[in-house]
Amino acid sequence: MRKKYKVNISFNAQNDLEHIFFYIAKDSINTAKKFILELEKKICSLDTMPERFALIPENVFFDTNYRHIIHKKYRIIYKTGDKSVYILRVVHGAKLIDL
Repeated sequence: MRKKYKVNISFNAQNDLEHIFFYIAKDSINTAKKFILELEKKICSLDTMPERFALIPENVFFDTNYRHIIHKKYRIIYKTGDKSVYILRVVHGAKLIDL
């Protein structure tokens, strides 16, 4: 049986999701809802095998071991603990991350 992780979303990541929603909703509420649900599904999938996704290139600069999921043009940045996953940010791929 696979180990289950508790997925925690930081305040910053929650704000990121809200901003993404409102940005997309300017053009289409339905598209915004659909896209946020897709991101949330990816986030929830981290409850098993979160190590399956790549380490972020910025680890060299931050001296961290963060990972990311890339979904379309967005990156879900997270770190893993013993029994938990911490979603740190959800950012556009062209944006520099601010951790």
